[in-house]
This record gives sequence, C-alpha cells and structure tokens, in this order.
Amino acid sequence: MEHIDVAVIGGGQSGLATAHALLRRGLRPVVLEASDRTAGSWPRYYDSLTLFSPARYSALPGMPFPGADRDRYPHRDEVVAYLTAYADRLDAEIRTGCRVSAVRRTGGAFEVELEGGGRLSVRAVVAASGTFGRPHRPALPGLDEFAGEVLHAAEYRSPAPFAGRRVVVVGAGNSAVQIAAELAKTARVTLATRGPVKFATQRLLGRDLHFWLTRTGLDTAPLGRLLPRPPAQPVLDDGRYRAALAAGQPGRRPVFTGADGGKLVWPDGEREEVDAIVLATGYRPDLPYLAPLHGALDADGNPRHREGLAIGVPGLAFVGLEWQRNLSSNSLRGVGRDAEWIARRLAAYLVRR
Repeated sequence: MEHIDVAVIGGGQSGLATAHALLRRGLRPVVLEASDRTAGSWPRYYDSLTLFSPARYSALPGMPFPGADRDRYPHRDEVVAYLTAYADRLDAEIRTGCRVSAVRRTGGAFEVELEGGGRLSVRAVVAASGTFGRPHRPALPGLDEFAGEVLHAAEYRSPAPFAGRRVVVVGAGNSAVQIAAELAKTARVTLATRGPVKFATQRLLGRDLHFWLTRTGLDTAPLGRLLPRPPAQPVLDDGRYRAALAAGQPGRRPVFTGADGGKLVWPDGEREEVDAIVLATGYRPDLPYLAPLHGALDADGNPRHREGLAIGVPGLAFVGLEWQRNLSSNSLRGVGRDAEWIARRLAAYLVRR
C-alpha cells in the first residue's frame, strides 16, 4: 500500500488552494480529483454564468487573475481556464480520474479507498470536494406528483431548450434570479420564492461591493463560529435584476402549494399548466466517502467541524465549506485564507504525531 502525508480530496478551487498552502508548509500533498480535469465544478455550471466579484477579487493565492481589466466580472470559461493554469503551475502531485469511495481510520492513520480498488495510507486528510455533486432538492408540496419536467440548476445549461415554454424557477438566490431573468427573454417564467427577493447593490460610491467588504474587514471577519446556520445571502445586482422583476420578466409568486398532473396549484387556488420546474435551491456538502468515519458527519451528511477542523476526528479537515470561517470561505477570493489556516494546523498536528 502506498503511504503519503496528506490526501486532498478534490481538485477544484478548494483543493488547489489547499495544496498550495500545504506546499508552503513543506508538506507534499497528493490531490485526488474524481474527474478528468482540475477545474472543479466550474465546467458544469450554466453557460452564461459570470462571477459576482471582479477579477481583482477572484484569484487564488500566488497567481492573480489574468487580464488587463481587473474590474471586469469573469465568465465561467475564464474561471475554468484560470484554474487549469493554476493547477499546471502548482508543484503538487495531482491525480485525475481518482474518485475516493471511502475514508477509514486505521490506527493512527487513515486508509483512503479509491474506486477500482486502490488504497492509500494517509496521515491526514483534507476534504475539499465542494458541493456540486449534491444538489439540494427540497420537499416542495406536490413536486413528486408533478408530471412536467423537473431539473436542478446543476442540470441547467442555457435557455434554448425552454424557448416558448412555461417555466417556474424555484429559489431566491443569485443563481435563481440570474437563470429566471435569462429564461424570461424566450420563455414565460415565474420565480417562485418563500418571500421577497433580497437585493444588495453591486456598486456603492463607484466601487464594487467587494471593495467595501475588504476595506471594512467584513469579508474576513470570523463569523462562521457565531452562526448556528449559514444565512441566506442577498442577490448582488447592478440594477438589471430588480428592473426585470419589476417589469414581470420574470414574474414572482409565492411557492406553489401542490400539483395536479402537469398543473401547479398556487397559494391563491389558481391551477396553471406548467412545462418545467427549475430548482435553483442550492447544494449541500458532497462528502459520502466520509461516512465510515464515526462522528465526521451529522445525520444529514453535513460535516461536524469547528472552522474546518473535524470534531472528534484528529487529522481530518475541510476546506471550501459555506461560512466555514467567514463570508468568503467558499469563494475564489476567500478559500485561500481558509486553506492557509487549515495547513498551519495540519502541519502542527503532523509534527506532534
């Protein structure tokens, strides 16, 4: 069996930032990426996706985001190219096509099992596999009985297949609003939410919101430990999405209360024929391989941790969780800080061992 110091599970932005931080500590991590490329979930996001943070605030440690205009909002494909280039420059062993099926405790170390039968003996593990593999599908009334098409935002690519159709988008976050507004240009769309959509102004006094978050320290404030659950973040808007909702493109209604075949039942009793429902309802940490580690996950499959260090499982850590330590923990701009924090503590742990 092969023996290594640190296994980083996931080769997206969180795994790459973690590998960079571990290398700075003199460790030699091995990054295990299930897919055939090191760009995380970014290649699978919808075609029109753009970042809500400017290029200057969208880089991992050690490599600025390329391009002369550092105040532009990069497109999905730019992020994919950036992460690919970052991995190429990183002096770490990255093994693509290596899906981890289970992590077990074996004495004072871990045994990492790979699909296909491979095994690794590992002194420490960082789970950095993100959330894209576990789309959240809430138990909405009537959803199981609805006869039309139901898909998650993880499966949505472009508005072309929905042209001329009646579509309901469920959700009130950035992706929900962006997808609904895009679809509304070629389809009849309703944004179904539990309450009014909350917006945050993209630019204040001529500066992007991320400038102010950085300047005031809110972006790095250690709020994660104080929050019993992550709060819903408002939709960042330069005015276009508020205007679209005000114009009814898309319209907005409270979430439906049931379904009858291909019809949805709205709270006011109206029954309406609908072709498709898009669930822009977020994701949950994708960590099934940690199930054999007693106490690593709670009953819902979510990590038990304090600021990324596993509770009761020494040598196990997480990077890239929402609100892991602060507002920016699971973003390009903030994941490097959390990765550095975790790397320091894992290095100290390995020295003690």
